[in-house]
Amino acid sequence: MLRNIEETEIDLPQIGPLPVRLRPSARATRLKLRIDPAFDGVEIVVPNGISRKTAISMLYQHGDWVTAHMSRLPERVQFVPGAWVPFMGNEHAIRTVPDAKRGVWAEAGVIWVSGLPEHTNRRVSDWLKKQAKLEIAPRAHAYADKIGKKVNRISLKDTRTRWGSCSSNGNLSFSWRLVLAPEDVLDYVVAHEVAHLQELNHSARFWKVVEDLYGPSKKQQHWLKKNGSALHRYGAGS
Repeated sequence: MLRNIEETEIDLPQIGPLPVRLRPSARATRLKLRIDPAFDGVEIVVPNGISRKTAISMLYQHGDWVTAHMSRLPERVQFVPGAWVPFMGNEHAIRTVPDAKRGVWAEAGVIWVSGLPEHTNRRVSDWLKKQAKLEIAPRAHAYADKIGKKVNRISLKDTRTRWGSCSSNGNLSFSWRLVLAPEDVLDYVVAHEVAHLQELNHSARFWKVVEDLYGPSKKQQHWLKKNGSALHRYGAGS
């Protein structure tokens, strides 16, 4: 039985060496195979009682599926001068102004970056994370006030499978990559997680809270399902 997360490389006949993450899960009831765009590989969720050998065997059995989906991954986009990246859903070009001494700022469809060009990737990444916190935190507190709840702490992470989470003690966590998505999508995810402060489940009561806070959200959910994986292709290594 697999007890810890294992990262390895499997030589898949259809495409050659492939990064693979085996993730044990006590909650899963069956093997699950998913493409992880964050590391150009595959994650296999392995339930208790299923062997590593069985998990790898499933990967080989679905080699054609893996190959097809890996080929559809968008190109990686580093935060470098000349690159185009979404900020609040709107495409922005990255340009450097080495002598500006203004840090990083967005203006008229451009993300301007002071300093040496070789530091652009890190500077833009740090700036986007800061902007994500500035966008998310006020919305979370405002939504929490509407239902008479308090947010204990807000943290930003680079999560691969969740856009947000809520703990029983009122801590909220969000993917900083939400700042790349359209504003209404970011707003929906914040409302979704705040609703968990009242209903820590996905019951009908929970979705009623989401609708009361945000309104209809099918469009935003669909956008994330269709486009969310592409957000992990930006700023590789950041």
